[in-house]
Amino acid sequence: MSPIWSSRTWSFRTPVQKCVLGLAVALSVSGAHLAPASADGTVVIGSSQVPRHFNGAVQSGVATAVPSTQIFASPLRYDENWKPQPYLAESWEISADGKSVTLKLVKNAVFHDGKPVTSEDVAFSIMTIKANHPFQTMLAAVDKVDTPDPYTAVIQLKHPHPALLLAMSPALMPILPKHIYGDGQDVKSHPANLKPIGSGPFRLTEYKQGEFYTLEKFDKFFIPGRPKLDKIVVKLISDPNAMLVSLERGDVNALPLISAVRDIERLEKMPNVLVTEKGFAGIGPINWLAFNTKKKPLDDVRVRQAIAFATNRDFIISKLMGGKAAAATSPIAPGSPLDEPGVEMYKLDLAKSQKLLDDAGYPKKADGSRMALTIDYIPGNDEQQRNIAEYLRSQLKKVGINLDVRAASDFPTWAQRVSSFDFDLTMDTVFNWGDPVIGVDRTYLTSNIRKGIIWSNTQQYSNPRVDELLAAAGQETSAEKRKALYSEFQKIVVSDAPIHFINSTPYRNVFSKGLGGLPTTIWGIMSPLDELYWATPPRT
Repeated sequence: MSPIWSSRTWSFRTPVQKCVLGLAVALSVSGAHLAPASADGTVVIGSSQVPRHFNGAVQSGVATAVPSTQIFASPLRYDENWKPQPYLAESWEISADGKSVTLKLVKNAVFHDGKPVTSEDVAFSIMTIKANHPFQTMLAAVDKVDTPDPYTAVIQLKHPHPALLLAMSPALMPILPKHIYGDGQDVKSHPANLKPIGSGPFRLTEYKQGEFYTLEKFDKFFIPGRPKLDKIVVKLISDPNAMLVSLERGDVNALPLISAVRDIERLEKMPNVLVTEKGFAGIGPINWLAFNTKKKPLDDVRVRQAIAFATNRDFIISKLMGGKAAAATSPIAPGSPLDEPGVEMYKLDLAKSQKLLDDAGYPKKADGSRMALTIDYIPGNDEQQRNIAEYLRSQLKKVGINLDVRAASDFPTWAQRVSSFDFDLTMDTVFNWGDPVIGVDRTYLTSNIRKGIIWSNTQQYSNPRVDELLAAAGQETSAEKRKALYSEFQKIVVSDAPIHFINSTPYRNVFSKGLGGLPTTIWGIMSPLDELYWATPPRT
């Protein structure tokens, strides 16, 4: 992650960098209208991520972002070096006071229905995202968007916004057609969300809910020579082993977001595939243990700290994850220039854990126990979620905490429990989304304690100083001052322990060696696939 802020003007003379995705092709697709993996102009993608709909303006997450970034174009896109590149905006300029950004749009972009993309669509989309996207801090600084002519949009800000350019990325700022979405219907439930019209490189042509969706080349895409593929089919497959077998047989071209250690080890031994760690820098995924800070006994910081000291992070990473994951120790993902190394590391210390529990007023009973708690976890990712929860059950027993592991039948069940505050502890995986203003602040701001909204401040954590620091950092354009503000923020949060940070999720993307234009950008799989192509014919 890197703060992106500059007062210079960028122009379309800067080449658009490779920002491509290769995902996973499906199992044998008998009975469905799916193109075979052997068709040179087609990639069949296999994914466990089932989209609720395709509108990334009102929905976050990989399941929506992958198709949304193919269907909708955005003002900017990013290369692998955190540099913004032209997309719908051929150039942009930030005012000297940092309180306005002027976008000059390309003049040849049209939506899939043939209507031109104008500044009115950009203004409508930005204000729609501000009002409806779950990341409320992302565009909070936006006051309005002026449209002096059809190809100029001027974003007016209440204060400087150091993450605004990053927020113009494909997964975060899809440009919607105002002539479709501006009809007065609720954008969150608009029928166009399932039959979207965008200006991106591919059109949605078929969706069989829970099974597959098909994206076909948009012949009037505004970048000449793209997309390079004729068709992308995303087959929705819940069984990860079946996808690996299909890749091994050559029926599958690529697999995204693989995080299971055993699967990674198995894939690394396959001769005809490439396993890469590139494509996740912007995502910043952290696997953590979250506490319900308003529920006894977890409302006492000493109890939360005691659990952290009883957890052996080194064991989890080296043994449970086979050394494939990096340690996470703070709210900001490891590897970021904003990551603060000087936080409390909570190294394993059972004696200190027990003293904290004693001091908090939870002495051991005759049977050796102090309290009983329940831990939840996200279903479907055992190595990052369930296995750690099971480990914690045995580990916390050493300090007198009886932990019951509670399974959820599916993701919505888990999300409902956690977002309604019906939990004690839960495992969770949360993305930084490139900049704290976009993906970090939402977890810790008092103002973002929002019942019913998953991946908000579901810990119900509140610290006025943290609120002040995040507000200041969210409008600070000096990289040095911004880093100092986030350093203090991280030290406070780690000490308050609303969350115990464990590891950076060891995501991998896996591709057939016949594919070219692979995703090396910061957004990886959540980027347009307009450069993906077959460098050599796929195996048949």
